[in-house]
Parts: sequence; C-alpha cells; structure tokens
Amino acid sequence: MSHDSFPSPPFTHLRLLTDEGGLYEHAQGTTPRREHGYCLDDAARALVVVCREADPEQDDLREQYLSFVLAAQAEDGRFRNRRGTDLRWRGTPSVEDCWGRALWGLGAAVSDSRSADRALVAFERGARWRAPWSRAMAFAALGAAEVLRVLPQHRGARDLIGAAVQVIGRPGQVPGAGTTWPWPEPRLTYANAALPEALLASGAALDAPALVMDGLQLLGWLLDAETRGGHLSVVPVGGRGPSDAGPGFDQQPIEVAALADACARAHALTGQDRWAAGLDLAAAWFLGANDAGTPLYDPASGGGCDGLERDGRNENQGAESTLALVSTLQQARSRPRVPASRYESARESAVRGSR
Repeated sequence: MSHDSFPSPPFTHLRLLTDEGGLYEHAQGTTPRREHGYCLDDAARALVVVCREADPEQDDLREQYLSFVLAAQAEDGRFRNRRGTDLRWRGTPSVEDCWGRALWGLGAAVSDSRSADRALVAFERGARWRAPWSRAMAFAALGAAEVLRVLPQHRGARDLIGAAVQVIGRPGQVPGAGTTWPWPEPRLTYANAALPEALLASGAALDAPALVMDGLQLLGWLLDAETRGGHLSVVPVGGRGPSDAGPGFDQQPIEVAALADACARAHALTGQDRWAAGLDLAAAWFLGANDAGTPLYDPASGGGCDGLERDGRNENQGAESTLALVSTLQQARSRPRVPASRYESARESAVRGSR
C-alpha cells in the first residue's frame, strides 16, 4: 500500500486537548474532561510523537510536553504520574509505566539540539532506577536506545538496556507453555509489541544480533496472533492467554500503535516486506479494516476514538487514543527505505534482496 494512501498525521485534536497545564487525559466526545486532569503517561507519549516531527509548527508542543515531563520528575529521579488542573502533583514518585514512558520521551528529546541538555540531565537522573515490570522497562529501554543513537557509549543508557533485557525475558521461557506460546509471559496484556521492539532496539544499540533475532521472533508471532481475516484483530482489554480465541473487545488503539512502532523498527533493521505489511495493517485498522469494520479515525476532529467495540466504537477521543492514531500514521507515512542489513535473512519468511 502506498504511503500516500494514508492520511497525514493530524495534530488538531491533540492541540485541543493541550493547554498550559499539560495534556488532558480524557475527553467526552471531542471535549476535554478537565476534571480528570493530566497524566505523565500521555505527555511522555506526546513528547515521543512530536519529536518525530521536523515541522517547526509543532515546536511549541515539543516544549510544552518536555516541560511537563521535567516537572513530573522528583529529585531522586523517579516520576509522578498525575497532575490536577490546580497544577499540583498527585501521588508519590514511582518507577511504574510513567517512569519508563518518561525516559522514552526524554530519550527522544535528547536528539533535538534545542532540548538535548535538559532532557539528558533528566534522563540520567531517572535511568539510575530499575523497575520489576516488563513494560516499564521496555519503555525505558526504548528511551535508552534513543540516547545511544546520539551518544553511543553512554554508560547509563547501556546499563539500563542490559537490565531491561533481563526483565523482558526471552522467547519460550514460560514453563509448560509449549512451542505454540513463545511469548515470555503467560498472557498477552497491553502494548504487547513494546517488548519485542525493546529487544530489537536493544540488540541494534548494543550490536547484539541474538537480541534482534529474539525480537523478530516474538514480533512475528505476535503479528500472526493478532491478524485475522486479513486485518488486525488485537488483544482486548482483558488480555489473551494460550487457550483464548478471538476476536475480543474492546480493542485498544495503544495495542495497534505499539505494533506499528515495532514493525517500523523491524523494517528499518531488515528491509523485509513482512514488517512493512504489518505497519500497513496497523494504519488500516484505524481506517476501518478491523473486526467491526468501523474507522477509529475522526477526520473532522483529527482525533482517535477510545476503543473498538463489537458493534462499533467508543466515541470519546482521549489523549492515549489520539496519540496512538497520530503515531501510527507517522510510522506508516515515513516508513524507512533502507539498504540490506546483517539482519535481513533473520527469518525464513524474509524476502530476497532489499528495498
């Protein structure tokens, strides 16, 4: 499918959800629900997304989200996730998902000369911590890989990646799961493709082909498991185990965006058509090629709907879903065209030659 067949990533609804305090987490339809305030998870995701944009029109958003992430960090390097409209932070600092996402956003910001110094200081403070949760560590590893693109010998980033790989695990490590369940956890839960993407990013950053092979194996299995009838049929909110059959609802845009990110990275590493096709499936899911035959992209608002249900969609357009839409369209329209690499023949399904 041609890159131009997908819409350009829209920023109109994202701007509607953003004000001087941050990025509103929830919306009623297209109207921000100010009573729910802001959260770091969303601001960090948004920072990753806007750092991909070369358009100076998004510079104000980049500064807004970076400032939010920096303000969320405690003196010890951990992060608070929630902020009210009174601009007061709620809860205690942690190393949960918001910590990992914050490091991902900061890593993305390190590559921008206008924000690199501030982002790197905050990244280094946060990267001293470790989380026991695979997704938090996967998000953090993606941030560390971004830092290593700019500073290949950065010790803190390299150490964090090494720790993340240990927490994520390897294919086939679940006792009793058998060869049909190579996933390193007993169930698929949320943002699942972040795990193989972290292995891919880590393997590339550390020049460790075995990690790349593990990532490709897991991503290929996940993509097959989440494809049904020629379209994506992703894990529902309740997750999916070895004995569960699909389709299941409600399906979340974050799962599709994670697949798009991972397929884009796999394609950049290998040039294989399989990953380009997976990326196209992810973008098409938002446009209606899904289990309900319903678009989750609202071209009138530029927003993304909050979930795919059996009989349609959740009409609310919150930050997470809108960012998932924008991120997926970014990846689909900017698919890298790269020469053949050392990883090109990693899988039996690889095409011959290179793009």
